[in-house]
Amino acid sequence: MTSNEFALSLELPRRTVALVLAGGRGSRLMNLTDHRAKPAVYFGGKFRIVDFALSNCLNSGIRRIGVITQYKSHSLLRHLQRGWAFLKAEMNEFVDLLPAQQRIDEENWYRGTADAVYQNEDIVRSYRAKYVLVLAGDHVYKMDYSLMLADHVASGAECTVGCIEVPREEASGFGVMAVDASGRITDFVEKPLQPPPIPGHTDVSLASMGIYVFNADYLFRELARDVADEDSDHDFGRDILPRAVQQGVARAHHFGRSCVGHGRAPYWRDVGTVDAYWDANIDLTATEPQLDLYDQRWPILTYQPQRPPARFVGAGSATESLVSGGCIVAGRVQQSLVFSSVRIDSNVQLNHSVLLPYVELGRNARVSRAVVDRGCIIPDGTVIGEDPVSDARRFHRTERGIVLVTRKMLAQV
Repeated sequence: MTSNEFALSLELPRRTVALVLAGGRGSRLMNLTDHRAKPAVYFGGKFRIVDFALSNCLNSGIRRIGVITQYKSHSLLRHLQRGWAFLKAEMNEFVDLLPAQQRIDEENWYRGTADAVYQNEDIVRSYRAKYVLVLAGDHVYKMDYSLMLADHVASGAECTVGCIEVPREEASGFGVMAVDASGRITDFVEKPLQPPPIPGHTDVSLASMGIYVFNADYLFRELARDVADEDSDHDFGRDILPRAVQQGVARAHHFGRSCVGHGRAPYWRDVGTVDAYWDANIDLTATEPQLDLYDQRWPILTYQPQRPPARFVGAGSATESLVSGGCIVAGRVQQSLVFSSVRIDSNVQLNHSVLLPYVELGRNARVSRAVVDRGCIIPDGTVIGEDPVSDARRFHRTERGIVLVTRKMLAQV
């Protein structure tokens, strides 16, 4: 980084407001989002998914943040009020909560991601920011947004899109772009059935991370144009970005330029399915996980109640696992991630599983390759993850064999 780029990385965050899009249900997470929006889903033993975008903002020097909510937002709003109310308003620092309020008319809630920002335009304008950073609130990663801002300003772009290389067979779930030698985006297609590959790499596509930097004046003009278009989906990926590409004013920013890993490979996950959610949580149990939650140079912040340390009694043990505060473990835990205040009774065998807060595993239970939702009480002797037919009859079982267990499912057994 040059001295000029370093100076920009310090100055630009103070001229930026971040808008975190946190209103989506995340229906591919199935019953995990029955009572909470996807950004409010628990992750990593003590966090919520939204904590990663918010922590990235603070660590990047961006301390003016708006969180746009809609679907079943109570759990998310409560978490933000309890855990993110420490910023100093007198220093022009804040996390503003922006629930859907039908601000434009009395007929429409948020019709898409672009419309969600447009309906809060008066609030966003009041921040008097020169740049607007738009973030998805449902991804897990560490990123220095100040470096992306510096890249944006240096390129002279109106819009910059964070991008990452993904396997082509997975790219149909993303916005996919083509980029020329200067970094200008020459084509952008939202969730194509046949994703175009990167030239010279037939098995890889360049995908949008759902991270955008806009010059504020340009964004407001484009949102006003978009809202008047009756054929628009009012979505950044489907409408705003393709138009910016057509205008020749969109640039790509590669994640590798601003990812935070301190020697580790770039790590970014869309935990939008039960399988991906299980994978990302279990990733953390590795001896040297790609996502380092212990690095205090880039901490992930959250709300956490005061709880006593985890306690292991009798023959209780844990190997290659994360066990959070308030847990009492009398059984055997292997390569699993256990959230706070979980009770694991004697002779329990827990393998490659994710237990959310306040789960109880009864004596002699065996649970493998499962995600168990908050507050579930698993009866004595229950076996989960060993018989595919029995699992599919009682719970939700993915094609890869990950079993999702909720209280409602248990009540119907």
